[in-house]
Amino acid sequence: MPVDDFIRDLANPDLAFLQRALIITVLASVVCGVVGTHVVLRGMAFIGDAVAHAVFPGLAVAFVTQGSLILGGAVGGIITSVLVALFSQNRRVKEDSVIGIFLVASFALGLVIISRAPGYAGSLQGFLFGSITGIPQRDLITVAATTIAVLGLLAMVHRPLVAIALDREMARAMGLKPLWFDLLLYVCVTLAVVVAVQTIGNVLVLALLITPAASARLLTDRLTSMMLLAPLLGAASSVVRIYLSWSYDLPVGGTIVLVITAVFIASWLGAPRHGIARRIGRRGVAQETSTHQHRDR
Repeated sequence: MPVDDFIRDLANPDLAFLQRALIITVLASVVCGVVGTHVVLRGMAFIGDAVAHAVFPGLAVAFVTQGSLILGGAVGGIITSVLVALFSQNRRVKEDSVIGIFLVASFALGLVIISRAPGYAGSLQGFLFGSITGIPQRDLITVAATTIAVLGLLAMVHRPLVAIALDREMARAMGLKPLWFDLLLYVCVTLAVVVAVQTIGNVLVLALLITPAASARLLTDRLTSMMLLAPLLGAASSVVRIYLSWSYDLPVGGTIVLVITAVFIASWLGAPRHGIARRIGRRGVAQETSTHQHRDR
């Protein structure tokens, strides 16, 4: 489909769901990009996967009771995140083990709950892999408000979060309480996942949280630039994803993951300072210089 036809479809009132999908996807990309920067910085990719599964019981309860999916997912994810943070304080059991336990338990609970709903097979597919047609109008305001709240909260606690990420023991010596900031970050991850899960799906939402931030990590050494670049890459990839999935009838969640992964591979290959091509080039120059020096001797 030509781009101008896609733009006309976006402006078509009869295709309002396409506009909603685009807006929510861009908002989800922005909030996931900023939250994902903290997740990548702290090496917490697994917690993103755990939270993506943790919201599933809340989504299932909201679906069965015909309540707000965003509210239900947020409650379910926050409860699980708090449990993970609390159980992880016992250093006899490592954090990744605790996350793995609650990840599987949460997902299993969600499956049991949603199986009680009539026609749950189709609903389960939408939950797991995303949909651009099942986003109600009321969710636009909720998603926008959630995005603004998460970004504002992270801006307020930016310095303590970075301090804990860089040196946890030093942060304690500075009077910070890592547990409370861990809880806060888990809640922000939960809200970011809930915002994104409706369009990209529960299974693939980790890609939107991690991959743009990892790509930005390759492209810049500055944290501020990374936090600006990650949501920008995610939003641009999301727009391309909506265009491709709508134009060529491709799976929604799978398309965005492939687009974002392509961005990551391009960053890995061609990043100005940390790309593999740049490193090979530097190595070749060093070898050539060494050869010339040897000949001069």
